[in-house]
Amino acid sequence: MKTYNHLFGPVPSRRYGLSLGVDLAAPKTCTLDCIFCQLGATPRTTLTRTDSPPMDAILAELRHWLARTETEKKERLDFVTAAGSGEPTLHLRFGDLFRFARAEMPGRSLLLSNGSLFYLPEVRRDAALADVVKLSLHAWDQASFERISRPHPLLRFDAILDGYRAFRQSFVGRLDLEVFIIPGINDRDDQAQRIAALARSFAPDTITLNTAVRPPADSTVTACPPERLRALNALFGTAVRESGTVPTRAAGELSGEALIALIERHPMALSALATTFGHSESDLRAFVEPLARQGRLRLFESQGTLFVGGIGTSSDPADH
Repeated sequence: MKTYNHLFGPVPSRRYGLSLGVDLAAPKTCTLDCIFCQLGATPRTTLTRTDSPPMDAILAELRHWLARTETEKKERLDFVTAAGSGEPTLHLRFGDLFRFARAEMPGRSLLLSNGSLFYLPEVRRDAALADVVKLSLHAWDQASFERISRPHPLLRFDAILDGYRAFRQSFVGRLDLEVFIIPGINDRDDQAQRIAALARSFAPDTITLNTAVRPPADSTVTACPPERLRALNALFGTAVRESGTVPTRAAGELSGEALIALIERHPMALSALATTFGHSESDLRAFVEPLARQGRLRLFESQGTLFVGGIGTSSDPADH
């Protein structure tokens, strides 16, 4: 089985069905160092946009995946998703992924972005090529933005919000918003009301209140209780999306290479991995434990849930 350098999955997503991830960043390249990030801390935030990894190599892998999928008659794909090891809009040619997806790929295209570069017209232009764009809003002013997202020093919260409003005016696809709720930081009613008011100014099609379900970058970040999320939901005027069920795939031969490529970019609960690969939890655990002993991946527990992550994944650290 071919090992891909830039593709991972398909991953069963709580919100987006079966999603083929396309990693447009080297680990971990980001504009932010969010305290809740499932990939751990950002070594150094950046605003420098580059053509790395090479888009031609990424598209070549997608063509190979398409050919193999057709030959093996794999499962239906819901989304081709720009996501992975960092902020995808830092790639200068991320729009080419959506052009290719629209012309060649099954399913729709999805951009998972922290939104921090949407003050740039060229980023908004290329983001508009996706069928669905998911942006983030966890703060209500510069001070709360700095506390939660620990951004690059040149990023300004108001400029990002202006970029969201400009994007909404021209984007014809579906605009989703994620609000990450962190107890003790942005979960008071007055704080949530301020975030909700900002969200209304650019009118996303959906709003999802999220909280820590995977180990966060800052070990002091805790999960918001479901009953509190439901109470905050009323302030946003939209339904909190439940985790629900995830798509299943037929059981087949497990590949260590495929599993490692997935969890290096997307740490997952053992139960979710079992669903992804179509095996029982006991069978999957028996498969991953030898890989953990070999130092090729890590098993760790967080909030009573057993996770599988890459060897560089912090066990003391959102959602695809």
